[in-house]
Amino acid sequence: VVHDPETMVHSKISTDMLAAFVRVAEHLSVSAAAADLGVGKSVVSKRIAQLEAAVKATLFSRSTRKVALTPAGEAYLEFARRALVEVASAQERLRDLRAELTGQIRVTAPVSWGQRVLARQLPEFLRRHPALELELLLSDRVMDLAHERVDLALRWTVAHAGDLSAVPVAAIDWVLAATPAYLAAAGALQHPDQLAAHPCMGYWREPADEVWVLRAGAGSRHVRVRSRLRANSPDAVAEAALAGLGVALLPGYLCDDALADGRLQRVLPDWTPLTRFGHTISAVAPPDRLRLMRCQALLGFLRQRLGPVPG
Repeated sequence: VVHDPETMVHSKISTDMLAAFVRVAEHLSVSAAAADLGVGKSVVSKRIAQLEAAVKATLFSRSTRKVALTPAGEAYLEFARRALVEVASAQERLRDLRAELTGQIRVTAPVSWGQRVLARQLPEFLRRHPALELELLLSDRVMDLAHERVDLALRWTVAHAGDLSAVPVAAIDWVLAATPAYLAAAGALQHPDQLAAHPCMGYWREPADEVWVLRAGAGSRHVRVRSRLRANSPDAVAEAALAGLGVALLPGYLCDDALADGRLQRVLPDWTPLTRFGHTISAVAPPDRLRLMRCQALLGFLRQRLGPVPG
C-alpha cells in the first residue's frame, strides 16, 4: 500500500504526537525518545498510537527487540519534520509580536512634513511602546544613513541608492492656492498657461523648480513661472500665500486647513501639479534595518494613521 503523506493529515493531530513520532523515528527507540522529550515511555507510546489512528496508517513495525519505520512511516517522516519546523517558526513569530519592543529608532524626515505631520503621530506610538526610544532628526538634507547611524529616512522622493529599500508610508498631494482677495484683484485662472502672468511661489531648491508641470487627464502642461519669492521652506511659501503675495504650489498638509476655512482657495482645481518630490513619503533604509521589529512597528503604525499610499 502506498501512502501519500500529504493526505495523512487529521484535525486531531497535535505537535506532541508529531514530536513523539519524529523522536522515535530518529532513535528507533521509544525509551530514547521519551528521554529526549522528558516524558514517560507510556506517554510516547500513547501519542504514537493516537497519531496512527489519526492518519489511519501504521507508522512503525514493532518487535520485542526493535522498532522500525514502515513504508508509510518513512513517507510521513519528512512531512512531520516540516510541520514541526513551521509550527516552531510561527510560535517564534508570535512571541516576537507579543514581546515588548525595546531599543532606539533613529529617524530622519523633511523639516516641514516632520514638524506638521510626523511629530504629531509619534507621541501615540511611544505611548503604545513604553520601552522604545525614538530620536527624530529633521533635515531636508539627504543623509548618509550608515555614517550618521540612521535607521529610517522618511523622504519625499523614492530615489535612493541601490543598496537601500523603500517602503511607501504616506501620500502627499500638491495644490495650487491663493487667497480669495488676490484672485479677486488679479483675476481667476482658467488655464495653466495663465500662470506665467501671475507672481508664483513654490518650494525652490534649483532653477528647474521654476517650471511647473500640471496634468489633466492624458494631457499635461509645462509652464515657466515668475517667482517673486524663492524659499527652500514650504512653510515660508505657505505664509507668503496667506499674505496674498500670489499663487503658491503647496503640499496639502500645509494648506488643507486654510482651504477648509476659506483663507485660501484652490487655483486650477481640475489640474494636478506634478513635482520632482513625488506624491509619496517613503521610508528608505538598508533592508536589514527595515526588517527590525521596532522599525516594522513604526512603519505599520504610520501607514495605519496616515492613510492609504499610492499603489
